[in-house]
Amino acid sequence: MDLAEIFRVMRRRWYVLLPGLLLTAGLTVAVALVVPVTYQSQSTVVLLNSQKATVAYDGNPFLSTQTSLTGMADGLARNLNSDVSVRELKSRGATGTFEAKLADNAQGPLMWLTVTGTDKAAVLASDRILTTYAKDRLEQFQQQQSVAPKAMIRMTTIVPPQNPVAQTKTRLEYMIMAGVLGLVLSLIAVFYVEARRRSRVPAQPEEPAHQDTTPESTAGEPAAEQTMALRPPPSWSRSAENGTATEPRAGRPAVAVAPAAEPLDEESTHGQRSHTGQRDL
Repeated sequence: MDLAEIFRVMRRRWYVLLPGLLLTAGLTVAVALVVPVTYQSQSTVVLLNSQKATVAYDGNPFLSTQTSLTGMADGLARNLNSDVSVRELKSRGATGTFEAKLADNAQGPLMWLTVTGTDKAAVLASDRILTTYAKDRLEQFQQQQSVAPKAMIRMTTIVPPQNPVAQTKTRLEYMIMAGVLGLVLSLIAVFYVEARRRSRVPAQPEEPAHQDTTPESTAGEPAAEQTMALRPPPSWSRSAENGTATEPRAGRPAVAVAPAAEPLDEESTHGQRSHTGQRDL
């Protein structure tokens, strides 16, 4: 079945395809209404060396970097993603989904703190709470290890929590899936109805491959009698000697010979001439 045949079937079974397309459109709209729009806010923080470690650099923490800071940032991100931290964040009023991880392609201890939710204002407030909680959690780790205040690793915010941005990718994917599913089901219904209708139509008998060329009788006579009738009648010729009719030779055309006229007597001939002369006058 080629593309033209598919379009012909769709046009012929439009009464099946049209309701399917309407249901597909309704399903797509329903998905758009059911699946809410999500918003996302993100902040970027960095871990800095302690005041004691930056004395050689006149107290500038950005000039003093150590690989241990990246390891500390990874450990802190794992802790922020734990269930204990999630419960603590919710107790502080944060909502939505939280995520903390090392920044992509970062050359230092940079972290991304991300909050996702359906309420735009709540997402921004929750990201601010997450940023503050990450700093507090870093201090708690070091206090538990009895680290001196001047030797503690510090945290500063590089990018503050950004205004939430709508995330339409997931919603759009669900809408596309609903549309494709509805279209496929509509086409299946169209071709199912077409196959059912074709199966109900009886098959037409095939014409014979060879037709009989023998002439048939139009008046109910056998073909042999018609063939004999089409033959030319036998011709007869009169013998020059005895005046009898004889059958002609085979292969010669039949010629009908009229019987010889009887001689007329003189009186009859004279009467005919007189009669002819009167008509001429």
